[in-house]
Amino acid sequence: MTGLRVGEQAVVLQAASICLQYPDDTIRDRFPLVRGAVDGLPAGRPRERLVAFLHDAAGTPHTTLAEHYVEVFDRRRRCCLYLTWWSDGETRRRGGALAALKQRYRAAGVEWDSTELPDFLPALFEYAATTDLADGLALLQEHRAGLELLRLALLDARTPYAAPIEAVCALLPGPSPTDVAAAKALARNGPPREQVGLELAPFPTGGTR
Repeated sequence: MTGLRVGEQAVVLQAASICLQYPDDTIRDRFPLVRGAVDGLPAGRPRERLVAFLHDAAGTPHTTLAEHYVEVFDRRRRCCLYLTWWSDGETRRRGGALAALKQRYRAAGVEWDSTELPDFLPALFEYAATTDLADGLALLQEHRAGLELLRLALLDARTPYAAPIEAVCALLPGPSPTDVAAAKALARNGPPREQVGLELAPFPTGGTR
């Protein structure tokens, strides 16, 4: 876990939220502002990983980055950005998990009215950054195994989009697992809500969504 102050942790989460959204013109136009905020962070893994992504994105043509985003997140089931997919898979249980997440947002004063599902990681990161940092980080820790499996999948895909996930994982307690087996062990040893996930949504070997 990093020694970043509360405001600095919020910057990491907000930056990761923007970096992980589809890179249309609106999102890309925000990258220089994000880079300025990230450059103000103290040296450490969150800053280093976010700078790496933003540098890569700045040097990639718009259409190439957009096509890469679709290839990674829309065509690779293993690179799912929806957090409860990792804990509940494509089961009825997931509907309850999404409803509980909406209730959690509501308790913090946020009414979920987006067309996106409430477990979409950029939305969850923004919630943590702008509404309730403590609860947002607690929520990520509760789903740590899924988040780490996503990180490993993105690293395996050799995509720059692994970097924002790495930055966020660095905010959480303890070291990140180094392999899939360690991430699954984290699920078994973690809170009860983590234990089911890796059985219902095992780390897949590829395919399309």
